[in-house]
Amino acid sequence: MPRSLPHGPGRDGPIAYGLRVKIALMDTGIGLLAAAAAVRRLRPDADLVLSSDPDSMPWGPRTAEDITRRALGVCEAAAAHQPDALIIACNTASVHALPAVRALLEPEIPVIGTVPAIKPAAAGGGPVAIWATPATTGSPYQRGLIRDFADGVRVTEVPCPGLADAVQWADEDAVDRAIAAAAALTPDDVRAVVLGCTHYELVAERIRAAVQRPGAEPLVL
Repeated sequence: MPRSLPHGPGRDGPIAYGLRVKIALMDTGIGLLAAAAAVRRLRPDADLVLSSDPDSMPWGPRTAEDITRRALGVCEAAAAHQPDALIIACNTASVHALPAVRALLEPEIPVIGTVPAIKPAAAGGGPVAIWATPATTGSPYQRGLIRDFADGVRVTEVPCPGLADAVQWADEDAVDRAIAAAAALTPDDVRAVVLGCTHYELVAERIRAAVQRPGAEPLVL
């Protein structure tokens, strides 16, 4: 089937959507389902390619070098299906491996990263908490987002060890324990919680219930 990308005319021109588009998404595991659902809502006509490596979970405790190596492997598997674009539907992979993946695949395949939504959260004035994997929490990339987009807003970085893994394997008790531990590190007055891992979106309402304070304004996720 003919591909609709690259852009025309020229790389910066509008995408010609007259032909069917194929979009690939990668993540460690089922976290990519949340991103895929969002893409499906925006482009119900698109063919989706989902690439993951759940056997190597969790990525949160791994080194940046290990994360990059594993992310490249998952992205190469997706690229073999010749997508028109690739979405790294993983915050941990994006903050550590995005430059390496772009160097490997672009310009033939445009690569879109997924990073903690600090900019829109901080726009609400805060205070803000960022729930993320240990590898994302405190990373230079996340600290850069806070510096660039949350100046003057009180931000609390909350590591969530084990939460993505518990969601992946549907371990309900482990999910509850991980959420409770993260909620205990979250200030009572936060107005927004950034879900800095796509796995967390799959238990978003449980996170809301753990953090929402009685009588407070509805929490923004």
